[in-house]
Amino acid sequence: MIVCVHSPRLELVMAGGDRSRILRQTLAGSPLAVAPAPGAASSPQGQQRIGEVSGAAEAHGVVRGMALGEALARCPRLALLPADPVRVAEAWEAALEALESIGAAVEPAGPGLAYFEADALRGVHGTRAAAVIAARRAVASCDGAGLGTRLPVRVGGGPTRFCALAAALEARSSRPLVWEGREARRWLSGRPLGLLAFRRETAPLVAPLARLGVRTLGELERLGRAALADRFGAAGVLAHRLACGEDAPLRARRLEERLQEEMEVGDASCGEALGRVLGVLVNRLLARSERRGRTLRAVTLSARLLTGGGWREHVVFRQPRADPERIWLALSLRLPSLPAPAGALALAVDRYGPPASEQGELFAQELAGGRSEARRARPARSGGRPRSWPGAPSPARAARLRDALAQVRAVAGPDAALRAVCVDPDSRVPERRVVLAPIPD
Repeated sequence: MIVCVHSPRLELVMAGGDRSRILRQTLAGSPLAVAPAPGAASSPQGQQRIGEVSGAAEAHGVVRGMALGEALARCPRLALLPADPVRVAEAWEAALEALESIGAAVEPAGPGLAYFEADALRGVHGTRAAAVIAARRAVASCDGAGLGTRLPVRVGGGPTRFCALAAALEARSSRPLVWEGREARRWLSGRPLGLLAFRRETAPLVAPLARLGVRTLGELERLGRAALADRFGAAGVLAHRLACGEDAPLRARRLEERLQEEMEVGDASCGEALGRVLGVLVNRLLARSERRGRTLRAVTLSARLLTGGGWREHVVFRQPRADPERIWLALSLRLPSLPAPAGALALAVDRYGPPASEQGELFAQELAGGRSEARRARPARSGGRPRSWPGAPSPARAARLRDALAQVRAVAGPDAALRAVCVDPDSRVPERRVVLAPIPD
């Protein structure tokens, strides 16, 4: 059984700074929404989009992702809270660590949403029900953002991730909702079509399917997989699989030792002075003994703004780095995108590369492999035939290709690098001739 842990309106709670304030305004009927981040990328139409909204705002027709002008036109009393992605990331990271502390192998699906397998925790907690209760208590008791309050949490269980998500959205705060077997699929068929919006691949299908009159997942299932594939392609096939109770297996995140350095900038809130503060953070991070000589592949640069809220950006280096000058040069290019003067600057390591001592050996192996490959490509004295295939990659080149593949996946996700596999070359259907499959590590 797969368990889904969902923290509703996490972005709105963290933007408010204090949950008691959010609760008072919500009980008073005040419509709230997370304002677009200053300097954030706008939509193709040049309109900024709002973030998470409260229930009172939804009653006025305001939804997440709506244009700011349209939201204010529908609800003139809408109160906008400054977005704080730094606090959201810290709070949810603490929640994920709380889940891992009870023995769960967690797959994060975004801020406020995570999955884990409950059957693997039977040996620790005795039953699956006890594991679900332990997960809810662990997340509800953590205080990663330092607000002195508990996170709102909903827990649901089901045979697949999608079914567990639907159960978590229907669950109450004090009682998890779990569905198993045939009852899970029967219950899932009556759920609204809007559940597809929680998946990045199927979110664009919600609006066109609603215009076609589809309201529930059961109606979507009755349309047929072939009809959805003909109209929407791979996204339609995935939507039909989700409606039928099918989903991909979980992929737990790889645990990495997280290092972070933070510094109050004082008067150096922008300009060259802020760049010098960044240099100090880079030197401090590389000097940490916990790094153990490893290079840095991906880092997160964040700042708390003087105007309220925060700014956060994920940076992946083209090659694993341990040189402070090159790291500072790559990160300093991101400082001009700060939407407002910063009050504090932080730098954290997301992923590590190989130890720095192996970099010189890698180039030495590449040179040696190139020389040996040239020798093998020379014609033999007897028959003039090369002793081996000249295009075979050397071990150093294969290692660099694996490193490049890991870098691409770190930037754009696990499906960013695929290979073409010939399945049916004689088929008249183009989609059946060649399919895309993941590249093995």
